[in-house]
Amino acid sequence: MLFNSIEYLIFLPIVFIIYWLLKNNYKNQNILLLISSYVFYGWWDYRFLSLILFSSFLDYFVGQKIEQAVGDKNKKRWLLVSLCSNLGLLGVFKYYNFFADSFANTMSTVGWEVNDLTLNIILPVGISFYTFQTLSYSIDIYRGQIKASRDIVGFFTFVSLFPQLVAGPIERASNLIPQIEKKRNLNITLIKTGIFQIFIGLFRKVAIADNLGVYVDSVYGNYEIHNSSTLLVATVFYAFQIYFDFSGYSDIAIGSAKLFGFNFNRNFNFPYFSKTLTEFWRRWHMSLSFWLRDYLYISLGGNRKGIVITYRNLLLTMLLGGLWHGSSWNFVIWGAIHGLFLSFEKYTFSALKITTFNALGYIYTFFVVLISWIFFRAPDLQSASTIVTEILSFNYGSIFIGDINAFVNALLLISIGILIDLKIFRSNIPLEDYGVRFNAVKLSFIVSVIILMLCLFYSTAENFIYFQF
Repeated sequence: MLFNSIEYLIFLPIVFIIYWLLKNNYKNQNILLLISSYVFYGWWDYRFLSLILFSSFLDYFVGQKIEQAVGDKNKKRWLLVSLCSNLGLLGVFKYYNFFADSFANTMSTVGWEVNDLTLNIILPVGISFYTFQTLSYSIDIYRGQIKASRDIVGFFTFVSLFPQLVAGPIERASNLIPQIEKKRNLNITLIKTGIFQIFIGLFRKVAIADNLGVYVDSVYGNYEIHNSSTLLVATVFYAFQIYFDFSGYSDIAIGSAKLFGFNFNRNFNFPYFSKTLTEFWRRWHMSLSFWLRDYLYISLGGNRKGIVITYRNLLLTMLLGGLWHGSSWNFVIWGAIHGLFLSFEKYTFSALKITTFNALGYIYTFFVVLISWIFFRAPDLQSASTIVTEILSFNYGSIFIGDINAFVNALLLISIGILIDLKIFRSNIPLEDYGVRFNAVKLSFIVSVIILMLCLFYSTAENFIYFQF
């Protein structure tokens, strides 16, 4: 079920009404949320509910075993059960065909022909997100940072809670489980801020991202015939498309959770207003970047074992972060670009004894992010290389416009989106709390304007970009 679908427009109010009719019993509310979450996910393909159930049973059981185990060696054994089982499932469904293809291609280059080793399997939506969520739970118990949950319904709800099930934010057990395992009261402030954030998210996704996607798809789908100017414009459009698409999804997820009394962690903090790539990663997909920092970079040693090991850890973290996004060498290259420039910044900051760049840092950061997005969007490594080469060849000329109305609409919508971001950014109030500034009348007016703009700029696109990861 998609956030921007008629089904969700019907589903959300029904669950909301029944949920608050059960307000005197949070355990019954959790049962409702659990059933609703399985309906939400099963709407796409009910067969893959078995994977969520497996991960939930596994980590509920393993979490208690880690806590009860005597000695670090025994705790580590149970942690390995969680790591191997969860990553094994993720590896089979997401990466097996990629590595099988890569192996066959490598063998063919040395003259050995290998039979087709790939499997006819579908990537389950959201598996990367809920796998990381359950893994962090087991790791936190192993580290002694949280206690194992004894509430099986509450834990299963933590794993599958529908607002964040298929594309995050990746919630930490330390934040979400305590909220699930206690009584929630109807909070008008949360509902106001939630409604505001949901509609901002819908505007970002349906009006801005989907309309940008029409132009981006037309150019990247025929990249061979376009000059540097057109490819550069399409890449800039894609940079904003993926931002407004994914931040829009996160807004709807966080806003929906607020309607049920939950506070999710922030996932985007205006990342294109960053002077460094380091700052960018503190603002972009924050639940993933902090997960990679806390569970991968620090586990590898972080910056505690000398500068060379620090650079190695940064590169490995970003390479694996790129691979997390998809089973393609494009994503590995994307991660490598970010890892190299993060290492460059760490060296520069250390050598010059500074913590950030001046205003030119905005241009530098956006340029690095822009070039890396080409590998994210291009269908394969060869086309990405061709597009990068063409853009950097400075073969600039007339820009392909296509449908002039669609092109003008795209420019207008980008401008509106940036102005809204700039307004909220300068207010020093997080978007998650911004709706509290409005009374019922103002909020109704804002929602009405957004609904009108959604109708004016509706696009036929439906899927969110990050569903493929």
